[in-house]
Amino acid sequence: MITALTIHNRQRARSIDTRHLAKIIRTVTDKLLQSETVELGIYLVGSARITLLNESFLGHAGPTDVITFPYTDSRIVPKLWGEVFVCVPEAVEQSRNFRTSWQKEVVRYIIHGVLHLLGYDDHSKPDRARMKRAENRLVAQVAARFDLGLIERKPGRKGPAARKPLDPQPPKRP
Repeated sequence: MITALTIHNRQRARSIDTRHLAKIIRTVTDKLLQSETVELGIYLVGSARITLLNESFLGHAGPTDVITFPYTDSRIVPKLWGEVFVCVPEAVEQSRNFRTSWQKEVVRYIIHGVLHLLGYDDHSKPDRARMKRAENRLVAQVAARFDLGLIERKPGRKGPAARKPLDPQPPKRP
């Protein structure tokens, strides 16, 4: 059960329906991963912010897709607690490379970050393969439950978000 979920939209590359995104995240954490205690902050950011975080905390130059900050060791304390920073412009760019929607990439990055909070690692080839399998499985499960073309609103319209159809291609395997 999520005890605390916050979503902060700090980017302007795309309009995002954070209420719908929150439903997706709750489904991932509560139903699919069956996490009991969750304190999760999701930050949707632009290229400048993710670059600053990447350089300051990881020592890597330039932007990246997702950065996760765990606040506990999930192997010791059974708690999903941390922050996930997702670069929306990077999702837009990568969606072209992988022939999918930018919305599905945003969801994939959030799932990737949550898996890191649960102790998954992607530094070695076997760990990366294990994490990618879990990520693909969760993205497929979420896509079966939700319209992942979810997030863009039509300009000038108030009310529910305009839905775009999902990319019909299954997730790619490593």
